[in-house]
Amino acid sequence: MRRRIVMVSDKMQRGYRYVLSAPAGRDFDPQFRPDLTPKQMLELGVFCGKYLTDCRDEFPASWFARAKLSPSGRDCLCNYFGVDASQRLSEWRRKGWIHPNDPRGWFQWYCRYYLGRRLPEEDARQIGRWKAMRRHVSQIRKHCEPGDPTCRPRQRQALLHWAYDSRRI
Repeated sequence: MRRRIVMVSDKMQRGYRYVLSAPAGRDFDPQFRPDLTPKQMLELGVFCGKYLTDCRDEFPASWFARAKLSPSGRDCLCNYFGVDASQRLSEWRRKGWIHPNDPRGWFQWYCRYYLGRRLPEEDARQIGRWKAMRRHVSQIRKHCEPGDPTCRPRQRQALLHWAYDSRRI
């Protein structure tokens, strides 16, 4: 694969550059098996429709063709389960979960990882965080009837935010 450099200049990052060194959607760490692609997540409805709205140029236009986005501000009705399941970015910063390369958080990391950016230390950290979300799958299985989307909608939405397809639990 020919390496490609991506230049980023948006509201949260100016002058950031990264290299795509893996084929898009392939060559993932064997421990990282997300159920959903970034495009699928955006189409289902995540982050109250207010994610990547000012930085579309960095990502494939096809990701946004059917994305559920809110042009004016957060609208949690855009979420697949219609509920808010996010903490504010300021809270993520306070907890030290934000890496300077990805100031929007985990989903920005995942989008760039999906496209082929590899940062071994940060990839390992984020994959570990992704794996830790699996506990919510267990809680839904323990407390809900299979296929009941009305049971624990906030947990189900949070799992969608982490590329777990909670519709199938």
